[in-house]
Amino acid sequence: MIDWTPQPIAFSVGPLAVHWYGIMYAIGLALTYVVVEREARRRGLDVGLMVNGFIVIAFAALVGGRLYHVIDQWDARYRNDLLAIVLPPYSGLGVYGGIATGFIVGILYIRWTRQPILGWVDAAAPGLLVMQGVARWGNFFNQELYGPPTNLPWGIAIQCANRTPAWACPADGGTTPIDAHFVPLFLYESISGLVGAVVLILLARRVRSLRPGDLVLLFFAWYGTTRFLLEPLRTNNWLLGGVPTASIISAVAVVGALVVLAWRHRPGAAAGDAGSAAESGGASMRAGGPGSDEAVDDLPGSPAPAVPPAATLDGPP
Repeated sequence: MIDWTPQPIAFSVGPLAVHWYGIMYAIGLALTYVVVEREARRRGLDVGLMVNGFIVIAFAALVGGRLYHVIDQWDARYRNDLLAIVLPPYSGLGVYGGIATGFIVGILYIRWTRQPILGWVDAAAPGLLVMQGVARWGNFFNQELYGPPTNLPWGIAIQCANRTPAWACPADGGTTPIDAHFVPLFLYESISGLVGAVVLILLARRVRSLRPGDLVLLFFAWYGTTRFLLEPLRTNNWLLGGVPTASIISAVAVVGALVVLAWRHRPGAAAGDAGSAAESGGASMRAGGPGSDEAVDDLPGSPAPAVPPAATLDGPP
């Protein structure tokens, strides 16, 4: 088994302590940017808008993730220490909170920049899973996101100070042995995220029957299934009616995504829908085709564009 227990602080610069948690999230964000940019460029989207958009969306996701975590751990940690919500170290983020706020702000940003929504959310889907695969290692360095005691060869050691009340050490009033090892839930989520990212990228390149918007639906189905299976193994989490809140959200996400996917690919469904038009609009954004600013004159009710004669374009006959 894995007996090494990591330290949360990577290094210090004077009074400033740099935590591994933040480092892993920074690496995850950087790799996510690379993946999303690559996928967006392959779809012909305007990647020049990514820098500002990525900053805004990442900030919104961090705020939402923090808010979800605070609600999750309100009784255990924040009820009697409100300053801990805003003061460092920031060692808690809830994935579903980050997805919710990041997704909403992302949609608003895409609409504001007049970009094709379905094309961009599909490009972002594998990037979100890469983020999950990398950033979860921040939980490892914080000795959090683990399951019950286990005898599995990859069980990890957790120091007594970092254990939840359900698995407290004898010195802290619990019954779990000091040398116990625990299920590494962070590792399972990390592997699932990286594998899922590869699967989505391969599907985008090899499955011709996919329609714009399918990849993001597959993302919700993939991550929702992973979280639904792992959440019951956690303790001290946010409950609704005795059921983990994340399990409820996961079930809704999985069922909803699969239902929408089935409806979009039902027998007799039209091949060219509004989603396909949105995708093609992104591909022609820089070429002046349908979906670009130059194509606005083609809308019904617009004055006829001044197009030069063919002889002017092609040269003398």
